[in-house]
Amino acid sequence: MIKESEYKKRRDSLAKKMPNNSVGVIFSAEPATRSHDTHHPYRQESNFYYLSGFKEDNAVLLFLKTKEVVKTVMFVHKKDRALELWNGERLGAKEAKKSFLVDEVYESSEFKKRLKEFMKGKDTLFCELGSKKREVKKLLKLTKDFKTKHDIIPLVQKMRLFKSAAEIELVKESIAITTKAHHRAMRVNKKDRFEYELQAEIEHEFKINAAYSDAYTSIVACGNSANTLHYIKNDKPLIDGELILIDAGCEHNYYASDITRTIPVNGKFTEAQKELYNLVLETQLRVISMIKPSVKRSHLQESAEMMLTKGMVELGILKGNYKKLVKLQKHKRYYPHGIGHWMGIDVHDPAPYKDKKHREIPLQKGMVLTIEPGIYIDKDDKSVPERYRGIGIRIEDNILVTKDGYENLSSAIAKTVDEVESISTKL
Repeated sequence: MIKESEYKKRRDSLAKKMPNNSVGVIFSAEPATRSHDTHHPYRQESNFYYLSGFKEDNAVLLFLKTKEVVKTVMFVHKKDRALELWNGERLGAKEAKKSFLVDEVYESSEFKKRLKEFMKGKDTLFCELGSKKREVKKLLKLTKDFKTKHDIIPLVQKMRLFKSAAEIELVKESIAITTKAHHRAMRVNKKDRFEYELQAEIEHEFKINAAYSDAYTSIVACGNSANTLHYIKNDKPLIDGELILIDAGCEHNYYASDITRTIPVNGKFTEAQKELYNLVLETQLRVISMIKPSVKRSHLQESAEMMLTKGMVELGILKGNYKKLVKLQKHKRYYPHGIGHWMGIDVHDPAPYKDKKHREIPLQKGMVLTIEPGIYIDKDDKSVPERYRGIGIRIEDNILVTKDGYENLSSAIAKTVDEVESISTKL
């Protein structure tokens, strides 16, 4: 778990980025309505959680900075026994002051009054500009006389680009649970079952290991369904002889995992499936081996595109010189997405990919990213040899950039043809 001292260090770091005579404000997430008077399970807004570790709604973090002092103030929902009877216990201001290393704590109902006091002598506001939160809109009205307003979120997101030792351990814990889930999906008998049943097996494994939510909606795509990149219907039968693309990861203690494996329904790859699978796997392994500080993601992307295109030419899927085909973007028909993305509190961590001058940020120690090449061939693509039609394959792992190279955090999940076939139940 992350210690309160680390959250304080983050808050202090954020405050240092603000100029003198400024106020910074970040609000907690608002409850999300499911329908009518029912709600989705509450999840704290990621940036707010990153700075506080606080999981309740109706809360505010306020930063004050002058030449003489830097102060962090927290506002939390009041203790109310009647409301707690229905919706659960609240920490309250008194206990929050004991639990969090902030300078002052007040009840949320005092925010407007206290803000007016804290605003005196300040001329710069940092807040969630562009946010649709109701409280942000109210804040902008209250601070309409401020000379300068900045978006505070990019400052936090830049901090989130680098994971601490404690964060890396939480990502590892999430991946360990996801490992069990993917192995369960491989082992379970799939005869006469549907995609949603396999999804249930995966998410059951998440929950019995205290990962109460998935990091994103699980993709369980059999056969040609895998050629829809964000397929989430998961309602078709598992067909003997087809592959299943499973893109599933849990969220555990607010940290995500994001893993994709492609496995045979009957436990055995066909020769055509092996040829495509091994092309994707070899590409992934070679791209991962390139990861180290100072390398750019664009180089990884270009390398993956070259390798996949060269392989597709050799298999007769594409025709011509592979370098020219890449230049003409012909490979995009079968590999349309990026090589990967940042990962952390959010499965697609919104940390920056470019600096203020729009230059690409190279990989550095402490970054965590996914590597996920793929090939997707629609069943109706008559330009491709028939044996490959209707096959979609993606292989995805979660990688930590280290001082001298990388660590594949998800290397324990079966991935080679032999590993997958040895762990899979045969029909």
